[in-house]
Amino acid sequence: MGLKTITPAELSQLVDDKRATVMDVNSRASWNEAHVPGARNLDPAAFGEGDLPADQKSMLVFYCSNPFCSKAPNAARRAGKMGYGDVRVMSAGISGWIKQKLPTERGA
Repeated sequence: MGLKTITPAELSQLVDDKRATVMDVNSRASWNEAHVPGARNLDPAAFGEGDLPADQKSMLVFYCSNPFCSKAPNAARRAGKMGYGDVRVMSAGISGWIKQKLPTERGA
């Protein structure tokens, strides 16, 4: 399954427009430190359908720590296999988001 990738700027626009559900697959400690506003922290190895939106037509965007991290692409492929049709990856990760000086949230 080929994955659609998006940039931090594109994800920022989707977040502003409330058009995507954002999934952070970094560790809970990393998520507590900084995450994309509104992102849900998700265990990339153990999530099930109950952890994702009920509407499988929803746009899902996954990200992890940096462009070399494979957790987000793997989680995105898994969501696709679960029947979600609009799955994307912000391959820059939270490090790329921060590098672009985009806003973050901390903690729960």
